[in-house]
Amino acid sequence: MSRYWSKFPEIQKEIDAVVELISERSDVQNSEIKKAIIDLSTAGGKYLRPAFFFFFAQFGNAKDENRDQLRQIAASLEILHMATLIHDDVIDDSPLRRGQTTIQTQFGKDVAVYTGDFLFTIFFELILESMQDSPYMTINAKAMKNILIGELEQMELYFSQEQSVDDYLKAISGKTAELFKLASQEGAYFAGASQEVVSLAGRIGHQIGMTFQILDDILDYTADPKTFNKPVLEDLCNGVYSLPLLLAMKKDPAAFKPLLDKQKEMTLEDRLKVKELVLANDGVKEAKELANSYTQKALADIEQLPKIKAQKQLLKVTKELLKRNI
Repeated sequence: MSRYWSKFPEIQKEIDAVVELISERSDVQNSEIKKAIIDLSTAGGKYLRPAFFFFFAQFGNAKDENRDQLRQIAASLEILHMATLIHDDVIDDSPLRRGQTTIQTQFGKDVAVYTGDFLFTIFFELILESMQDSPYMTINAKAMKNILIGELEQMELYFSQEQSVDDYLKAISGKTAELFKLASQEGAYFAGASQEVVSLAGRIGHQIGMTFQILDDILDYTADPKTFNKPVLEDLCNGVYSLPLLLAMKKDPAAFKPLLDKQKEMTLEDRLKVKELVLANDGVKEAKELANSYTQKALADIEQLPKIKAQKQLLKVTKELLKRNI
């Protein structure tokens, strides 16, 4: 079970409850699917989206009788995230997730796809139970669509050397930032926060999600393969050209072209050459600068939140989380 939030006991208590709820809802006769869900839910993930949900919930005036509803919504966010991760791993044929063997590697693609599908059904059950007559039923549907569109836009650009930084930002706004935005908004809304706080929460969640994905993409070019929890340069292998590469390509496209033209035929030596070119052409440096820009916007918006304990906690968490080892 994740203990990442132990320094914030009130948040850790809620995350523990969410993990337990996911386990309860994963009771299915198929033993492989049940084990796959439990393994993934207890694999050491940070539960970032439920955590931001509960941080923003502190800006409302939720009563104890609303606690189960809030936990259901927080669990729905993590379950939706888990489902998309499983399907992503199938598409990418990824052998590792959070440093552990992926479901599709351990059990096969059939079990992985059905596990993702089963999680989607749990997601729908939870939001139906917790959001009756709420406008967030529609907002959740739109968020799911935006997440899928982000993935489809990324897929459309596989191996494309013509794509732009704007194309990349548009894709990650859907596939990653959308769920951070939804989590933050929902936490404030369902706890009864003001409309101003709900709007700020959505904006902050979006900015944090954008930064988080950019930093994750930077790690592909900077992380130590021995400690990184997924195969280094995996995105490059799959034709996903992330921000550091796109920024570097703008400087010297001719140097990258013969390597990228090989697409799936690139060797490990080719990929390492691409990495060297990205670093030499300041791709990582400029990507860090853009990530910092989103971080500063998030911090500026957090400063506008009511000056309560949760606001100070959010400032601390955001600074720590978005200052990852890159």
